[in-house]
Amino acid sequence: MPALHFLGAAQTVTGSRFLLDTGSARVLVDCGMFQGRRALRRRNWEPFPVDPAGIDAVVISHAHLDHVGFLPVVVRGGFAGSVHCTTSTAGLADVVLRDSARIQEADAERANRKGYTKHSPALPLYTEEDAVEALSRFRPLAYGERRLIADGVWLTLSYAGHILGSATVALEMDGGATVCMSGDLGRPRHPVLVPPAPPMPADALLVESTYGDEEHVEEDGTAALGTAVAETLERGGSVVIPAFAVDRTEVILSALRELTEAGTIPRVPVFLDSPMARAALAFYQQAVIDGHPEVRPEVVGDAFLFDPGELTITESVDDSKAINHVRRPHVVISASGMATGGRVLHHLKRVLPHRRNTVVLVGYQAPGTRGSTLLAGADDVRIHGEDIPVRAQIRSVPAFSVHADRSELLDWLGAGPEPGKVLPVHGEPDASAALAEAIRARFGWDVTVPMDGDRVEF
Repeated sequence: MPALHFLGAAQTVTGSRFLLDTGSARVLVDCGMFQGRRALRRRNWEPFPVDPAGIDAVVISHAHLDHVGFLPVVVRGGFAGSVHCTTSTAGLADVVLRDSARIQEADAERANRKGYTKHSPALPLYTEEDAVEALSRFRPLAYGERRLIADGVWLTLSYAGHILGSATVALEMDGGATVCMSGDLGRPRHPVLVPPAPPMPADALLVESTYGDEEHVEEDGTAALGTAVAETLERGGSVVIPAFAVDRTEVILSALRELTEAGTIPRVPVFLDSPMARAALAFYQQAVIDGHPEVRPEVVGDAFLFDPGELTITESVDDSKAINHVRRPHVVISASGMATGGRVLHHLKRVLPHRRNTVVLVGYQAPGTRGSTLLAGADDVRIHGEDIPVRAQIRSVPAFSVHADRSELLDWLGAGPEPGKVLPVHGEPDASAALAEAIRARFGWDVTVPMDGDRVEF
């Protein structure tokens, strides 16, 4: 009997790793890093729960780090098969994995040089060489294409509407059993991407539950962002927006353009300071210009969709450092989105101690991240071994999330046929439990919230 092994993202948001074992084949869906609390991050350093050499194929739902970021470790550990995903995911994963490796190598070097590591020496989880080796295994396929990826296992990918290239995953087995996985589901009104496709028929359906206990109050966060930026500029301050480099950056830039054109905020310098975000933006711009099938028809061909008017995209470390000397009030968008690493940390060190400035958090902040610490009202945060006082305004605009909320998740489930079993994943315990109860109440379906390490037969 086929079974699913839950190796991550079960009663936690991060570390997406689901292993399908049919008895004759093993397919790993997603191979993500754990992020957030220290106990979760430590799991990235633990041996993989199954022998990577025994995995026949890997499927990646999309290119965010918590879905693809552990792949170089699994490849280094002996996985010798192919990695299947959409063409856009393959291109963005090239950006994400190389950038992740560079950041880890740089962080390890800085920790060793400045002596704030508990390990001697501090080491990166993987190197850029490891990332390149993993990327050589990618075999892209088109949405709707049906491909044999392992003995008796067929893969079909459909639109997920979360980020460019994101997909829901359907695995059909010889004999008739089918598993469907939502990956991360986008919102029906994403400003750039078309909505998610309905779920396929499935004996087991894994659905994300990041916002399984919440509703997004606003359709989008443009108005709230405009208020935060306008108030900050009026008092002579600057705004730093920690943003996921892939998709969240594009959503924020398009919102700033809308606000500037409407006169809600004045034209001010906007700096995009993230090598990964710069590369991802190029993918989005090309997709809009080319009329990629994932792109909403109403924005196709808009070459200025992501330009607020005075956009500067940094190219080098010196360009990034030069922002420190800009005297005019300005906006900085930089990764990472939960302030766990990257160039945004340098900007936070600069703006947090001053009351005139604002930090705008524009998406989910996993427990244990600096973003969640700021959101909780901390008096200081630790960055690069220093305790940085928090005097700046901290504003949250959760409506910018590109994760579906509870009602949107239920609507997506209701758009497809009744599955044999529903398994809420990618959520904290309360969120997963709340979504499970909502599914039972609305549909009367069989729902089980899996625990980490569970094996579920179907």
